[in-house]
Amino acid sequence: MSDVKQLPLLGKVLFSGSLRCNTGLHIGASKETLEIGGIDSPVVRDPLTRQPYIPGSSLKGKLRCLMERKSNVTFNRKTGQGYRHECTNRACEVCRLFGSTGGREGDNIPSRLIVRDLFMTEESRRMLERAETPLQYTEWKFENALDRVTSAANPRQLERVPAGTAFEYQIIYDMRDNRDEAKQDLLNLILTMQLLEDDALGGHGSRGYGRVTFEACTMKAKPLSEYEGMDSGFATEEMEAIDGLAEMIDSVLDAFFDGGQR
Repeated sequence: MSDVKQLPLLGKVLFSGSLRCNTGLHIGASKETLEIGGIDSPVVRDPLTRQPYIPGSSLKGKLRCLMERKSNVTFNRKTGQGYRHECTNRACEVCRLFGSTGGREGDNIPSRLIVRDLFMTEESRRMLERAETPLQYTEWKFENALDRVTSAANPRQLERVPAGTAFEYQIIYDMRDNRDEAKQDLLNLILTMQLLEDDALGGHGSRGYGRVTFEACTMKAKPLSEYEGMDSGFATEEMEAIDGLAEMIDSVLDAFFDGGQR
């Protein structure tokens, strides 16, 4: 077996801010019990606080899906009832950024992204505690599925996080020793976040659920020198909306390359 060259880690790039729900959001959890008159589809909640949250896997999976579609790659792996793209080509921008298990070939590509679970902001928690709703922090959404032949109604009850709720997000990118790849990765990440704002997060997006906006967006360069206790001197780039972050990428990369360690 031949050795595989590993690109050195130069540090991290931290994206953070808030993700605001412009419409109701539903990211479902398994229903353990069946109750008469109960909710058919509950949302996922923190087991300790009982507050709804957005799993990092849900956000990362949606971003990957959007990038696959944007890049027009081949959907070559079957997962459940759907398909996804996953390859062993290290030049593939999708698998380089989001990772690949390699399948039978055994050539894994580690993800360069870490997407943390998203928890409600303190402001949203206080707002929802004052809300007049029979559910804790959420709302009931009643719907009818109509049979197009018989017109028979099939009522259902879904749980949603109400519009206006905000969650804190953090996405972390591993900076490797290749400026061109890093710039393309960061551009792709920002582009997919922009695409998500005009798409939907969670379930039932075609019926109006899951419209979200990234707000108070921050992109921070954190070279290894900062982890080693040295003051890097590189300022955090902040924008109100995600759109402006692409203009800041070169100054962030300077922290690791021309103006920084390399």
